[in-house]
Amino acid sequence: MVKSKKVGQSTYISELAIHGIQEKKGNDIVRLDLRNLNSSVTDYFVICHADSSTQVKAIANSIEDEIFKATQTEPWRKEGLEYGEWILLDYVDVVIHVFRTDKREFYGVEELWGDAEIKSYKSA
Repeated sequence: MVKSKKVGQSTYISELAIHGIQEKKGNDIVRLDLRNLNSSVTDYFVICHADSSTQVKAIANSIEDEIFKATQTEPWRKEGLEYGEWILLDYVDVVIHVFRTDKREFYGVEELWGDAEIKSYKSA
């Protein structure tokens, strides 16, 4: 029973993150469901990109705001805020990657988790 509550919470956090991305017009939003992969380090990856570092930072702030308003949860860890090329927000069961467009293409995070179930979302 505890497992299903945790999975439900991670799904909810991933949906809040997607909403935060949509609020700031993030591009090419995808959610990778990693729950059924043996080598999984988290339940979900949420990935998007933007054309400028300013927009990348705005998206990351929007994600944090949406999740905090709904759950009073802060990220366990965050990285990349200084330069705004690849910001990582780690909520343990959900890890959000906000890339500048060229960095997303370069790192190809989605390809590293090719076995994951991938769902795409429209920008708002």
